Amino acid sequence: MKRVVVGLSGGVDSSVAAYLLKESGYEVIGLFMKNWHDDTVTISDECPWLEDSNDALLVAQKLDIPFQTVDMSKEYKERIVDYMFSEYQAGRTPNPDVLCNREIKFDVFLETALNLGADYVATGHYCRKEEVDIDGKKIYQLLSGKDTNKDQSYFLCQLKQEQLKRALFPIGNLTKKEVREIAKTQDLVTAEKKDSQGLCFVGKVKLPEFLQQKLSPKEGEIIEINKDSLALQNQIVGTDQNLIHDKQILRDLSHAYIFQKDDGQVVGKHSGAHYFTIGQRKGMHVGGTPEPLFVIATDVNNNIIYTGQGSNHPGLYRYGLFIKKDDIHWLREDLTLSVGEQQKYMCRIRYRQPLEQATLYREQDGLYIIFENKQKGITPGQFAAWYKDEELIGSGVIDS
Repeated sequence: MKRVVVGLSGGVDSSVAAYLLKESGYEVIGLFMKNWHDDTVTISDECPWLEDSNDALLVAQKLDIPFQTVDMSKEYKERIVDYMFSEYQAGRTPNPDVLCNREIKFDVFLETALNLGADYVATGHYCRKEEVDIDGKKIYQLLSGKDTNKDQSYFLCQLKQEQLKRALFPIGNLTKKEVREIAKTQDLVTAEKKDSQGLCFVGKVKLPEFLQQKLSPKEGEIIEINKDSLALQNQIVGTDQNLIHDKQILRDLSHAYIFQKDDGQVVGKHSGAHYFTIGQRKGMHVGGTPEPLFVIATDVNNNIIYTGQGSNHPGLYRYGLFIKKDDIHWLREDLTLSVGEQQKYMCRIRYRQPLEQATLYREQDGLYIIFENKQKGITPGQFAAWYKDEELIGSGVIDS
């Protein structure tokens, strides 16, 4: 009998995953990961770990499976929280959920499971895994979940073949509605529980207070860039494939806008450029404009945030992005692009974003992704992921 350690989070998805595995004949062990101790920055009642732990225990008792809690807060702080602080300080916006899966669930947690004699680890992610044989070698595919509204393959975009080999996703072929129905039928305490939100294993946080643990407030200027005066570097070129072969055009299309202080007018003050991210609307406390202000760029070195009026401000849109060569990750290593090669894929730059047609250009310095249509809110520090049909092929940290 194969042994599976399930990451019981105290939510309905992992609860049903454990039930389905047991019904399929696996030896199932439930494991709850405690990764956070500081409740001072969390919004009350949103994701209290004690309640989650208790719900996980009740599910394990109902399913009659062994259960234990493991404290991974040290690893979580070192690999996720410290990384978040350093990224925000550098003016980038990290994605802790992607990192949590790569560094905690399918690394530290996986190692713990293997030490318990497990053959696999299982989670409640809405995605699927398939195995194919290519030239006599086993290849593991990460596929989108059946429920397109809940597909979470993006959050696993940094996994490696060895990690995927050991992973099981029991609810990947189910919809959220079906998962809740199973939980109700089995009288699981989590059947009606709301989905957790916010940081992985932390819940919703008061982000300014969270960041102020390490990043001190620093007053700076808010500058508004008039949309009519904005000179778009990609306005002339568009996405003419005959022109994109020019490396300079690739760089122009895929690098973030750079503004100078005298490009616009000062409209207010902020408490620190490192607290803001591209596309952000709230937190600037500037009124009196015909349309709301949105952050279109940040300059942490000079402590300035650049804004534009309206959600359709041209400063929020551009055709491409760039990933440094050391940050390119291929889940399907056999499909790795060599320098000078290009390939069309469907891409997304954030969770839940519809897939968009794009061309990947592999150059000496990294990977350029040029979309057929302008994309809103391309944000350094986030992850771009590319797909072929339903399969996630690779990903990378957006540099610019």
